[in-house]
Amino acid sequence: MTQPPISTKELMQRVETLVDAASNRYRITVQVANRAKRRRYEDLSDDDGGYKPVLRAIFEMSDELNEPEIIGD
Repeated sequence: MTQPPISTKELMQRVETLVDAASNRYRITVQVANRAKRRRYEDLSDDDGGYKPVLRAIFEMSDELNEPEIIGD
């Protein structure tokens, strides 16, 4: 299955949103890495559209910031 292309501009905007919202750049980087690692091993059979775990973590975490009704860590 081919994955839809990710806009570099959108990805960078989401990363900037996460970094701006964080009080500590190191901490948000570790949180993204931990989420990606956890998601990588949670659902091995889950069809994720072919996106790498780090990209999925960035998109999920930025969505949680923009939409507080989404429950996150």
